[in-house]
Amino acid sequence: MYRLKLALRYLFRRRISYLAIAAVALCVFIVVIVMTVHSGLVRQFKDKNHNFYSDCIISTDSMVGFSYYEDFIAELQKQPYVYAASPAVITIGSLTRAGYDENIGIEIMGIDISRHKNVSNFADTLHYNRQNPDKAFNIKGSPDDAGLIIGIAMMSSRDKQGVYFHPSEPINMQVEISCVPLTARGAMQKADTDYVNSKIFYFADDSQSNLAMVDSRMVYIPFEQAQTLAGMDDRIPRTSAIFIKFNPEQDVESATAQVRSMWNDFVLRNQAKPNADLFETVNVQTWKQYCRHTIAWMEKEQIMLTALFLMVAITTVFIVFVIFYMIISHKSKDIGILRSVGVSSLSILRIFLYFAALIGLIGSALGSLMGWLFLLKINEMENLLLKWKGIQVFDRSIFAIGELPNQIQPMMLLIIIATAVLACLLGALIPSLQAARGKPAETLKVSQL
Repeated sequence: MYRLKLALRYLFRRRISYLAIAAVALCVFIVVIVMTVHSGLVRQFKDKNHNFYSDCIISTDSMVGFSYYEDFIAELQKQPYVYAASPAVITIGSLTRAGYDENIGIEIMGIDISRHKNVSNFADTLHYNRQNPDKAFNIKGSPDDAGLIIGIAMMSSRDKQGVYFHPSEPINMQVEISCVPLTARGAMQKADTDYVNSKIFYFADDSQSNLAMVDSRMVYIPFEQAQTLAGMDDRIPRTSAIFIKFNPEQDVESATAQVRSMWNDFVLRNQAKPNADLFETVNVQTWKQYCRHTIAWMEKEQIMLTALFLMVAITTVFIVFVIFYMIISHKSKDIGILRSVGVSSLSILRIFLYFAALIGLIGSALGSLMGWLFLLKINEMENLLLKWKGIQVFDRSIFAIGELPNQIQPMMLLIIIATAVLACLLGALIPSLQAARGKPAETLKVSQL
């Protein structure tokens, strides 16, 4: 007990201890804020991809797709861990608006909304038909016209608040979608000069997935019409992907492994059928594997940010080291007296390590409290900066985000606090060892008194 009392006495009697506490609190404050916001943005981005692409994707690297997808979907729907499955045609093409000469390169995604709404949050991305997604491709007053859904960033731009402008009713816009149809062998279906398939569509709705690359170039059309444009509607129909959603209680990794095993068995049973060679380019992946080209760089950025803050912890080590060296150098008489009355070297070491741990705990608590209070008001402060100075931390006209994340993750906070305490202990270790090894006869010399 006397060790803790002495540690507390040194803590509150030496003003220089407050400097160490302030240094730890400032470091923890900065780390909590930056890591909370950044990890929150990464988590939001992952959630957006997960919700948009479902849990598991069976896709091909080839532009020609693969066959017998409906047979496999029928097998999937018999599995108790599968909630829903939906095929999709994904290809590239061009969009030409009526009255304009400019051709815009686009990605085309053909979906059956009645099925696709069950595997993803696509229905929630719609503006005009969110409550009735099954009719999202219908043109009001023109039931025979083909409708399409366009990524919102192709239709409008975001304001400073991150809000897109929407007319009260879908605009009357006619576009021509063109695509090069390919055979199952990868050759162009049309060998003459008119080698593309084209079709007139009318704007029916827009989609805001909040994925910048998707909203800026993706156009959605009915599945069968996408098959026709891409040349996948031949005698043995083909698709580009199958999106699968598992039941909520299922682990995505293990369920995907089961689907992969099912797919391998399916390929073996159908290897003698026509177009069976197209199975060679098909992959069964989790949503994270499928989106790795967009997620990987954010995860690497998060690792680099963590490494940067480890350097901040090293800075804290040196600050505590200097402060403890100064404190111990002025407490040599106290140390000598303690040693002369029988206090062991180990006890001396414990006193100063308790002292360091108290600095780490108090500094971390203050830093965490300040960080929490700052995060509570971070969005209000950003709005005030925008209103008064026109400054916005993340320009919503560029970044597809809403409010800045401000929810502190308990595990992350515990790691930050533990790291801060450890940094204090490491910084105090060498001066504390030096004090513990001191001999009473040397520390109690007259010159030292």
